[in-house]
Amino acid sequence: MQKELKIYNTLSGQKEVFVPIHADKVGMYVCGPTVYSDVHLGNCRTFISFDMIYRYLLYLGYKVRYVRNITDAGHLENDADEGEDKISKKARLEELEPMEIVQKYTVGFHAILKQFNTLPPSIEPTATGHIIEQIEIVKDIIAKGLAYESNGSIYFDVEKHNQKHDYGVLSKRKIEDLISGTRDLDGQDEKRSPLDFALWKKASPFHIMRWPSPWSQGFPGWHLECTAMSQKYLGSRFDIHGGGMDLKFPHHECEIAQGEAVNGHSPVNYWMHANMLTLNGKKMSKSTGNNLLPEELFTGNTDLLDQGFHPTVARFFMMQAHYRSELDFSSEALKASEKGFHKLMNGIKALDKLPTANTSSENVELLLIRLHDAMNDDFNTPILIANLFEIISFTNKVNDGNASVTEKDLNDLKTVIHSMVFDVLGLTFLEEVGNDKLAGTMEVILTLRKNARDQKDWGTSDLIRDKLSEVGIQIKDGKEGTSWTIS
Repeated sequence: MQKELKIYNTLSGQKEVFVPIHADKVGMYVCGPTVYSDVHLGNCRTFISFDMIYRYLLYLGYKVRYVRNITDAGHLENDADEGEDKISKKARLEELEPMEIVQKYTVGFHAILKQFNTLPPSIEPTATGHIIEQIEIVKDIIAKGLAYESNGSIYFDVEKHNQKHDYGVLSKRKIEDLISGTRDLDGQDEKRSPLDFALWKKASPFHIMRWPSPWSQGFPGWHLECTAMSQKYLGSRFDIHGGGMDLKFPHHECEIAQGEAVNGHSPVNYWMHANMLTLNGKKMSKSTGNNLLPEELFTGNTDLLDQGFHPTVARFFMMQAHYRSELDFSSEALKASEKGFHKLMNGIKALDKLPTANTSSENVELLLIRLHDAMNDDFNTPILIANLFEIISFTNKVNDGNASVTEKDLNDLKTVIHSMVFDVLGLTFLEEVGNDKLAGTMEVILTLRKNARDQKDWGTSDLIRDKLSEVGIQIKDGKEGTSWTIS
């Protein structure tokens, strides 16, 4: 049933057959959040996309070690080598300890991803928990002659590294163009070249987060943490490294350079990047106010949307676009996706009640092959979902008596559809995730309606049915009782 999996490798710029370093094991590293503020929707899309990829690799039978870090030190403002650490700045402004900031926003990050039904990673290391490993890597790079000390800070020598390796290989940039596009260094700059990046920064007197090192009381550079943690838990070369498109340069480019400096070879076989989000056709931006937080999406408490949307509906909406394509959030698009979600879920619920026959009027094996073909083509969830709707259209015909399916084919459909929808796409029935109150409320309402019917109070019974229909909840009376669905 399953053919070879092809994934788009950002490094080569083309789809490649996925061949793990170890036959049945996969090492995957995804750059996690810098925990100094609420996680934004663009971050969520990245983590949801790689959650889907993680789920499908598990579905294929791989043993996956999924590492997703927490950046809790060393990330300076504007992704530069100067300025204030984002977490230290937040701590100073709120008059808190930096680790209070870290704890607050890490808990918030986990809570949001739980609502989106993402699986936890195998390991979630923190930058502050790996200071020793980062210092040892800096020592190694210095010993190899590819880094230098300047006033207590250590910088990576990009031009010297480029003599044997290709700095810019991931982002397809030439070092000559990078040099010409940078400013000239003035006499006060610590770096020999504007391309050089910090491996270790000497802390200013006002910098809160600092650690002892052979060079100064300071803190590690942002790019160094991922090299240290990925190498510790996945080895000097591993299968997949992922993150948002905005991390390709300079962050991931610097990771490649660091890995090559330490081990003599590129650290990753397949680089994968999730694309960006827009909102109502415009770039999401805090400065312009065109920005949406997950809680605003769920509650509708924003002028940018007409209503709130359930997290699993939002996840389904994201899955309807390829992870490498740009995705625009708008009320109209989300409403359309919500209708499609309910159609899919109602179709899945109906599978348990379908009649069977001696023959199938459709080639069910071919329908299921198409599902796997879509996912094996660089995790093409939009095509997967389109094929799922084609199957639901077929099963609806079976339910109406206009098509037929054998018991074996029906069981195969149930097994694969449930795996693809719930295990791979990570979707859930609305009444099962974050909606326990609705399920409890519906139980009470249907009990009241049953009592009205038992007393032949048809007016009250019909009123309850009609009012529920007005808010999008359909109820159906049958021999086995009354059931309800969100339509």
